[in-house]
Amino acid sequence: MGDRDDFLEWVNTELYAAELALHNGDAGPRRALWSRKEPVSVLGAWRNAFGQHELDELFTSLGKQFSNCNSYRLEVLACDVVGDMAYTAALEHTSASVDGEPRSYVLRATQVYRREEGAWKVAHRHGDTVGG
Repeated sequence: MGDRDDFLEWVNTELYAAELALHNGDAGPRRALWSRKEPVSVLGAWRNAFGQHELDELFTSLGKQFSNCNSYRLEVLACDVVGDMAYTAALEHTSASVDGEPRSYVLRATQVYRREEGAWKVAHRHGDTVGG
């Protein structure tokens, strides 16, 4: 396998599992896949975060908001790996409870990744809702 194939395998296994856990109320796996090096940032569908402290607060808050994920599908539309950097542009199709209320929605999400000590880590996320 090449870098791109290895990266996509990681996206479709470890990253997918972390996002599914988040939508079931467990933010730990998502946080574990995020870089501990600055800069890190989220321009989120509901809230923004810049730096480690704000990232921790955001993920803790999201973990408390989400529960009962009935489905989560990550549809990668584009991606690339160049050296120790990578990106994904994807649609995230989710059915879960948000603050106790069942919801279904689609987010557009672009993420930037850094390879740190041989492992992929998320460094930036920009997500917004898809109208319709």
